[in-house]
Amino acid sequence: MRLGFLTGYSEERVEFAKKVGFKCLEVQMGPGSSLDLNKTSKEQLKEVRAIFGENGIEVGTVMCVLRHLDADAKNRTENMKYFIRVLEAASEMDAVAVTTCPLGDPSKDLEGNLPVYKEVFGEYAKAASSFGIKIGMENWPCAGGYPLTIGSVAITPATWKALFDAVPSEAVGLEFDPSHLYWQEIDYIAAVYEFSKRIYSVHAKDTEIFRNVQSRAGIYGSGWWRYRIPGWGELNWKEFFKALSNIGYNGPVIIEHEDQVFWGERFDDGLRLGFKFLNQFIP
Repeated sequence: MRLGFLTGYSEERVEFAKKVGFKCLEVQMGPGSSLDLNKTSKEQLKEVRAIFGENGIEVGTVMCVLRHLDADAKNRTENMKYFIRVLEAASEMDAVAVTTCPLGDPSKDLEGNLPVYKEVFGEYAKAASSFGIKIGMENWPCAGGYPLTIGSVAITPATWKALFDAVPSEAVGLEFDPSHLYWQEIDYIAAVYEFSKRIYSVHAKDTEIFRNVQSRAGIYGSGWWRYRIPGWGELNWKEFFKALSNIGYNGPVIIEHEDQVFWGERFDDGLRLGFKFLNQFIP
């Protein structure tokens, strides 16, 4: 296992990673990012890869979040073309996986989204296999409102099984983020064991619960939980890493910094603290 963090690309961020002691990064490559493939040439990507190499930092994973299951067929087709380009580019940068969220059509439930998911991710699986790279679906709910509407379709162990049944290719797996499972009261340790063969990347993010707020707002309310830097919330990280070790996981462990306490000028302090805390669990 090797520690990294999620970031937009810049030479400064790579140098910061080296200085702190990180071994890899998860870099954003979606539209509007600093590595937007609509604006970044293959030669520029080679230069980026060289900067990583000079600093001894790996491109652990590449993140690209698109509305893969868009109800508009034209938009869906364009997103598919872009994502397949990302798969190829990430492979050329020696990334382990391209990570994403399978954002669905909010007007449909999971069952209603499955036919389009099967079509789209079936094509992704073929492309990923041809490029020798994996796809890791992050279990970010991206859901809101009441009654709840579909955001991502890959948010629980039950939905993962449905998606893997629809597209059985092992090119498609998970970017496992325990923080999202925790506030849903899902056993994130059991999920590691159940889906051990499909975990291609791990997001390290903690969760803090305000039970006095939850007791009044209810689970459909807001303000009763928030994301924290690993070690500053309630997850049992020792047991989590024990489970990862037991299943033989040896991939990237990526800090996804969404801790509002450490935003702004304290952002890098949060990354340093997260690194120091997690590094005790890395062999």
